[in-house]
Amino acid sequence: MREYSMTLKVSESDLDELQHVNNIKYLEWIQDIAKGHWQTVTQDAYANEHVWVVRNHNITYHRAAVLNDVVELKTYIESSIGAISTRIVELKDHKSGHLFVTSKTEWCLLNTHNMKPTRIPDHIKSLFE
Repeated sequence: MREYSMTLKVSESDLDELQHVNNIKYLEWIQDIAKGHWQTVTQDAYANEHVWVVRNHNITYHRAAVLNDVVELKTYIESSIGAISTRIVELKDHKSGHLFVTSKTEWCLLNTHNMKPTRIPDHIKSLFE
């Protein structure tokens, strides 16, 4: 599964004092879609042996989402080298296709037994190709 997507509707609790989606909410959605993608393509055995942690988030805000906007989230893996996987997330207006936010996040794969970085196995890489 190369891409993974979901949609959501902006609610009152997502807004900040400017009546725009709060920056922290965008970050939460970025993490939620990454987790959803991982859980959709992996088996429980992988989840018991590996965990992902964020190394770096780079978020670009293009325009503000507001109450009742329907947001389409799409994610895919751009690259995987060593223990690091670079994931792209795009948040767009479902109607117009205009970008609200783009992000590029480096995730590091850890072994759950010793919590140390571990090279991403080919069988995991292949799940996202």
